[in-house]
Amino acid sequence: MHLNTRILTPGDASQPSAGQTLWGNPEPHAAGVAWDWVQIQQGVFAMADPMGLVTNLRLIGSRGETLSDQQVALYLNELVRTLPWQNEVQRALQTGEDISLPQVHH
Repeated sequence: MHLNTRILTPGDASQPSAGQTLWGNPEPHAAGVAWDWVQIQQGVFAMADPMGLVTNLRLIGSRGETLSDQQVALYLNELVRTLPWQNEVQRALQTGEDISLPQVHH
């Protein structure tokens, strides 16, 4: 699920909008993946660096081996393609505010 989208650069004629987004599972054991994004034209967003994903996940291969950073990045890029993250970025830019999952207090 979407956890947070931050606008780091609101964008103007000299530079595009840019920021970060975080997706994951907040409970019971927080796990997620985050990446930087950039607006490449009106309403069109791309990952700033497809190999620059940040995660607290450790992915294991079919034989129990820990996957390399490159293998993890390839897998996570496929996952990112399935997420509606551009919608959350657009929503954050339209409101001019960072969009976060509401805090749940126990």
